[in-house]
This record gives sequence, structure tokens and C-alpha cells, in this order.
Amino acid sequence: MENKKENSILKCFVSVTVGNYNDTQEQIDLATEQGREFRSYIWGEKGISNKIEQLNFEDYGNDLKLILFQFYVNPDVIEMQSLPNIEKYRKREKSIGIPVIINRLNFFNKSENERNEFLEKCFIQKLDVLEKVIIKEKLDTDIEKLKTNMIAILK
Repeated sequence: MENKKENSILKCFVSVTVGNYNDTQEQIDLATEQGREFRSYIWGEKGISNKIEQLNFEDYGNDLKLILFQFYVNPDVIEMQSLPNIEKYRKREKSIGIPVIINRLNFFNKSENERNEFLEKCFIQKLDVLEKVIIKEKLDTDIEKLKTNMIAILK
């Protein structure tokens, strides 16, 4: 039996900024806790990765094997400014990275339902951005099918 997770077209990465050199211990502890909390929304028992990793890259074409959602939790200003809206397509790896900024305003100040809705909308909106790259790079990826399947499993 194939390992579904190995063939997943969608995967997640989380990077947490746990503080700056001049932050208090309280600020560092809060950032650490927020990182732990956000990871549970991705990889926890009810984490979104359990749903999205059901989608097999072979079902959508041959040119794109991995779409990596790169979550940056509380990035500092310099890191935020350096993040592209979407990374360049990596032909050799057949992959692309999609950065997503997570912070107090868009996630941590929200209720649990609002957080889940934010993540679901984020995935779908980022696939809309990816569609432009697929067209530009002339990839054979069936992005409409991927969006439809993602919407179905997220509901």
C-alpha cells in the first residue's frame, strides 16, 4: 500500500520567530506558546495537514509534485519584507513554495472558528495565486480539480 503522505501534493512547513535580542522573557514565552499553538492547527489531532495530505500529486498532472505552504509565525519586519507572494517554480524538484504570514492580527486574536476559516480561505486564495504561475510556466497541473478537491475535503 502506498504511503499517501509521501505522494501528497500539498504539505506544510512552519517557522516560528521566538523573539528578538531585546525581547523580554515574557515576550519570548508568548511567541514560543503561539508557535506551539499554531502547529497544533497544522499537525495536531484535528490539524489541517491531515486533510490536505490526502491529495495525491499524481491526480493533478506531472509537472508539479509538491506545493509547500510555508507558514511564518510572527516574522520580524525584515523577514516579512523579504517574503515573496509566491516562490519561483523549481523545475528540477517539480515544486513551489507559498509563504503565509501568521500573526496576532490574522490569527491569534481570532476565535477557534475564525482561525479555522482563515486557514481554509488562505489555502484556497493561495491556490488562486498559484494558478497564475501554472499558466505562466505552462505546467500541466489541473489546478481547478485541485481547488475543487481541496474545497471538498476542507468542508
